[in-house]
Order: sequence, then C-alpha cells, then structure tokens
Amino acid sequence: MSKINTRALCRVAMLAALYVLLNNTIAIKAGNLRITFASLPVVLSALLFGPLESVLTAFVGEFINQLIGGYGITATTALWLIPPAVRGAVIGAAALALCRTERPLERRPILAYAVCVLAALCTTVSNTLVIALDALIYHYYSRAYVFGELLYRLGSGVLIAVIVATVALPMASLLRRQGLART
Repeated sequence: MSKINTRALCRVAMLAALYVLLNNTIAIKAGNLRITFASLPVVLSALLFGPLESVLTAFVGEFINQLIGGYGITATTALWLIPPAVRGAVIGAAALALCRTERPLERRPILAYAVCVLAALCTTVSNTLVIALDALIYHYYSRAYVFGELLYRLGSGVLIAVIVATVALPMASLLRRQGLART
C-alpha cells in the first residue's frame, strides 16, 4: 500500500465533494425509500484506489454531510462516519486483492456485484449498530425503533448497491483504461 501523497489527497477531496453533492441533490424518493448515488464515489474510489482512499473519501464526505445536514458535531458524530466507510473498506479490500491480476474487480461482473451487495449488507448492519449506540447514548432506545425496519433497510441497501454497481463498474473500467487508476 502506498503512502497518501498530494495526488491521493486531491482525489479524496474531489470524491468526497462528489459524495456530498450526490447525497444532497440527486435523490429518488418512493415512500420511505430514498435512493441516492452518494455511495458512487466511495465505490469508484474502492475499485480504482483501494480501501484506504475509499475509507477516507467516505469519512470526509459523511463528515461534511453531518455538518451541513443539521446534525453538527455531537457525541456520536464519529460513529455515523463508520457505516459509509465500511462499504469502501469491503469493496476496496476485494479490489486490492485483484488489482494486480489480469482482470480487476470491475471486469468480473458477477463477483463485483456480489462484493457490492456484501458491502451494502455490512454497511446496513453497521448502520443499525450505530443507530442502537446513538439511541443508547441519547436515551431513546427501543428495539422497535432500532430493529423495526432492519429488513426494509437491508432490502433497500441491496437495491441501491445493485443500482450503484451498475453505474460504477463501467465507469471504473473506463477510468482504468484512461490510466486514472492506481497501478
């Protein structure tokens, strides 16, 4: 794994800014389901640059979302940064394992979709744990609140992961062909 250099910091900053933009402007709402493409920069970063840059992209992007979303800095702000970073860590680890092969992760569609769905499930589980911790810390915990919509959140997370993967995989292949991936 290479050190974080100026180029990597610039990539993280640009992708984090895109994360914030996609989270706050482009959203499809259907009932309680809210589909955003905020995870797209995290997935692209994971596929092209590995887990470290992807986790940093998610941390920075979600931290800015917490600040501008009206939550500010609270006792649990750091906890809310974890779930988006989990997605980047899972996909980035899989991509890193295959980056030196003839076919990187984005050129293995079945495996890539499976990894993205696994990452979505891990993200949803970690998000549920953060909801539980937040509820315990601020004394509003109830099992119905924390776990009542878990199946719904898991399903919508998988749906969003499939949609984002459908967009991210060809984009990552194109960016890699253009020489924009870390080699």
